Amino acid sequence: MKPLLEVRKLCVEIPTRHGTLLALDGIDIEIARGEVLGVVGESGAGKSLTGSAIIGLLDPPCRIAGGEILLDGKRIDQLPDKEMRRIRGKRIGAIFQDPLTSLNPLYTVGRQLVETITTHLALTPAQARRRAIELLEQTGIPAAAERIDQYPHQFSGGMRQRVVIALALAAEPQLIVADEPTTALDVSIQAQIISLLKTLCHERGAAVMLVTHDMGVIAETCDRVAVMYAGRIVEIGPVADIIHRPAHPYTAGLMGAIPAVDQDRDRLLQIDGAMPRLNAIPSGCAYHPRCAKAFERCKGERPELMSAGSVRAACWLHEERQ
Repeated sequence: MKPLLEVRKLCVEIPTRHGTLLALDGIDIEIARGEVLGVVGESGAGKSLTGSAIIGLLDPPCRIAGGEILLDGKRIDQLPDKEMRRIRGKRIGAIFQDPLTSLNPLYTVGRQLVETITTHLALTPAQARRRAIELLEQTGIPAAAERIDQYPHQFSGGMRQRVVIALALAAEPQLIVADEPTTALDVSIQAQIISLLKTLCHERGAAVMLVTHDMGVIAETCDRVAVMYAGRIVEIGPVADIIHRPAHPYTAGLMGAIPAVDQDRDRLLQIDGAMPRLNAIPSGCAYHPRCAKAFERCKGERPELMSAGSVRAACWLHEERQ
């Protein structure tokens, strides 16, 4: 079956006074209908930028410098702003980290939902209001018929995020891009939001791209995971394989830094150093200055994604398997 979303060799650059920086370098992603793809990595890896490029919300001066983004087989990366606005909301839903950036504090949540629904679906205001109440109920907001006329500040953080999810689902999109949707929430609310996302998407057959730095959320939610480092994907594959048998040293470092209930360790593993700045990305494999397994070739040649068992990893350690 053809993937719903195809991202091919996506490059995003940022012009500066001192030259042009390459923020995303050749990103390849596919997501099938009904699939949840997690995108994970440290801050600055390019996760959120990838999501913003897909939904057409790159902040200037960021711009797409190369590659293609296809939704259901049709390119969307070159569409005029007006056409992209029609797709955003109708075919692509977005959930952001801070719900207050998605909600207008001057309007009731009902007005915002009804406006979104009537913009994208052929429904009367009365029908749109009924649908808005149904969406709030589906996303777990109690007494939705009464709360629909309240303002965003009258909702808790977790409830506001549920309203944002209802907004993202309002026009029954084919693709949902969720950028750190649970970061600002406490653990119990996180679990509810994750369960809600999974249920709604499996029931509706939507594809989901879940951007996060939380491997626990990835393990609980995703079918596959893409690990990003310095603007590139360094490993991609089924979530269970990447969590239990990471093929790239960076992924292994991320996994080693997670505390495990069933292991007795005095100290967690740590990855020395920090993510390189965009104006100082090392030659060869960008991870080699921090990698305990690096050898001479890693310093001079940059590896592409290659087969590493059930996953693909951009690491010269797996070249002999080709």
